[in-house]
Amino acid sequence: MNGAHRSHRGAGRDRRLLVAHIVFRLDVGGLEKILLDLIRGLPAERFRHMIVCIDDFNPDFRGYFPNDVPVFPLHKGSAGTFWRLWRLLRRERPDLVHSCNLAALECQPVAALAGVRARIHAEHGWNMGDLDGANRRRRWWRWLLSPWVHRHVAVSGHLADYLVHGAGIPARRVVHIYNGVDTGCFRPDGQRPKWYPGAAEAEPAPRLRPGLRNPRPAERAWVVGTVGRLERVKDQVRLVRAFARLRELLPERFPDLRLAIIGDGPERRAVKRAVEEAGIADRAWLAGSRSDLPELLRGMDCFALPSLAEGIPVTVLEAMASGLPVVASRVGGIPELVVDGQTGALVPAADTDALARALASYARDPALGAAHGAAGRERVEGRFDVGSMVQDYAALYGEVLNGRAALTGVPPCAE
Repeated sequence: MNGAHRSHRGAGRDRRLLVAHIVFRLDVGGLEKILLDLIRGLPAERFRHMIVCIDDFNPDFRGYFPNDVPVFPLHKGSAGTFWRLWRLLRRERPDLVHSCNLAALECQPVAALAGVRARIHAEHGWNMGDLDGANRRRRWWRWLLSPWVHRHVAVSGHLADYLVHGAGIPARRVVHIYNGVDTGCFRPDGQRPKWYPGAAEAEPAPRLRPGLRNPRPAERAWVVGTVGRLERVKDQVRLVRAFARLRELLPERFPDLRLAIIGDGPERRAVKRAVEEAGIADRAWLAGSRSDLPELLRGMDCFALPSLAEGIPVTVLEAMASGLPVVASRVGGIPELVVDGQTGALVPAADTDALARALASYARDPALGAAHGAAGRERVEGRFDVGSMVQDYAALYGEVLNGRAALTGVPPCAE
């Protein structure tokens, strides 16, 4: 751990409840954004926090978290990972452990044996190793470790159904809490921001232009973008190919079309190669990781997410809150967010033609995109605001900490 944290051992007078959040790695991503919003949103007079990384953390992203939230990397792969976790929990004595995704689920027995009296585990989505939860070994592993968990949180109805009927976890111990987004930060052009540093009045964000060589007047360009870690499960290569198909579907409009891909990751080379092979390097921007997402989203006309699997993607909520129509794969919890034909378009996963046709419909009819974007903004304000998510987690924490979430069939040593 080597100085990457500030210990709570000297906080004997601090009577606030300590929550230990356990993740595999702290890096740029949707899960980490939810963790950040949760830590910022929970009442500081009631809760304090620590973050445990089974592997390690990105020091750049760690800077977004408050300085008084210590981060403890365990460096999985070296000997004694679980022993170090047990010693850490015994020393810091958190009141509640909140682990996220399957890689962190195996930490729950360790937390119980370390004497942590309240334990919840959240499932946020899938990866390439198990796109639809069909992997029998992973289902069995969730079932086997479930007795050590007081409450399982599913971020979508799709995941909640999987935990109950796929992994065999009792329905009474599964809680559905939707992810939320800050609708003051992510907003359409022209809305007054709640936090804009140094700005007395909101000003419309400039159109998205960095890196895009546009021979025509800037106001004529139409921009489709995506945000996310560049990895196979997000399938950004397919978005590149679908965008290139617009050359055939919209030959007269194509010179004014632009593609923005925001994010970084292991598939960056593959995405760049796809851009070059498609012959669209003069109209595609591979932006890498950015800290100005609200402004970049306000510079787009349409948002696309061609993922092969998802939970409740935060980027879709951010795009909807920004007033953008969303074209996305009909997978996981996405249909719980995007209403096909009202706030966007849902297409089959891994279908380049369907993705291209959906993008073409919005590029051809900007008024349709504006109407669907406005409906998406209204939907997020009504059901997916970050404040509601924080309240739901605060209520769950209180329920578990007050002992009303009794376990059934838990090994005696877990209590």
